[in-house]
Amino acid sequence: MMRRVGWGEAIVALRAQGQAARNAAKRVDELRGETARDRLGTAVAVSYVVETDYLRSAAALLRAHLGGGRPPRRLPVARVWPRGLRDVWKQWMVDRRGGVWRAIPGSRLLERVRAARPDASLRDVAEQLQALQASGRAHREHPRMYEKFIPDGRGPAVDSVVGASGRSAPTMPGFPDRGHWINRNFASGSGIRIQPDRIQEARQLERDESAVHERVLAFGDAVLRLLTDHHRADSVGGDAAGSARTHGAALWIAQEQRLVPDRPVWPDRPNAFQSVTLAGLSLLVMALAAIPLTAALQANAFDHLTLLMMVALVIGMGGVAVIYRYGAQLVRKPEWRAAVPGFVAAAAAIMVWQAQAPLAGYYFAGPYERFDRQFLDGCLAASPYRSDAVRSHVDDRVLVVTPINGETPLRLGPAEDGSTHPLRPLNDATRTVLDRYGC
Repeated sequence: MMRRVGWGEAIVALRAQGQAARNAAKRVDELRGETARDRLGTAVAVSYVVETDYLRSAAALLRAHLGGGRPPRRLPVARVWPRGLRDVWKQWMVDRRGGVWRAIPGSRLLERVRAARPDASLRDVAEQLQALQASGRAHREHPRMYEKFIPDGRGPAVDSVVGASGRSAPTMPGFPDRGHWINRNFASGSGIRIQPDRIQEARQLERDESAVHERVLAFGDAVLRLLTDHHRADSVGGDAAGSARTHGAALWIAQEQRLVPDRPVWPDRPNAFQSVTLAGLSLLVMALAAIPLTAALQANAFDHLTLLMMVALVIGMGGVAVIYRYGAQLVRKPEWRAAVPGFVAAAAAIMVWQAQAPLAGYYFAGPYERFDRQFLDGCLAASPYRSDAVRSHVDDRVLVVTPINGETPLRLGPAEDGSTHPLRPLNDATRTVLDRYGC
């Protein structure tokens, strides 16, 4: 029987998430004075993700409380990506602040909070939720405070950026809002600035947007106090049961090196040896990407050219991704050793180029080649049907093999260029001849 989770356990789990969010933020502050920028970036990503987990969990428990139901069996926790993708995961989380903008509850939850029986805890939750939603609106509206402009060439450049000089660029037809992304990207003008009549509004939106992390913690703490006040008996039982285990990114706090190990960076200007390796790896990727096209050429499968081009593109993109992921480690070897992987990759590329056509030709053979492999290299090698004693042609997907001495002609099929199907007898006379020679 499935065990039901009580409010005590849910409160303990939410409190643990809040503490993890504070620990992650504290870890970021500790690393700000160090020179390890990669570790700081990883700590920032972890902090963003843990804060977002705290926000999602607080919102989920608040909805359950307002609905009078039971808490969810598991609080929402974002998963850390697999090891090979954690570099991408780290950058993704930093760029999107851990997904906090999408996790901010909408106006419907605020309306439910205001419609509930008022008390001090609920009023505090409503205030914090309203402030959090203000940060979400600021994130959406702040880019619209900017516009394309045309500098007048007089005065300091900073005057144009803050609106003290220059003039607004004409808007695109049908888009009168100067802050619309169409105008910000495609309107005429050589610079971007805050709209002169919206500077104060832009500053307020910037403050609201940057305060989102403090407001996440404040909202989660307010929900925690609300649940503790309204489920006091359950919370005491949950505290007695012990502390909750952390999950997700919270497990990686202060373990940045294990989560995303330091990796060699690409050189700004590769030297001659490093360029050799890059060229060799590029040749190898090109050779691998050409395999589907070579197979299509041998199989006459150009009716599916779009699919084959997509397969070749996927192989090429995968090769580029592998080079980007591991290539920096190869080219960072000292002096001439940095060129060794390039020579190895170039040799492998040559082998792939030389081998793919014969292999594809063997697998996607024509009717004459397939007849030679199936019969002349074996059971018919010393028969009147050997290659120097017959005349053969293809007629309507049928291979007709006629011996010069007047023996029974063989009719085999399907006779198709680039086919992978074996040749089979198409009449009783052919079957009798093949049985006679043990084919």
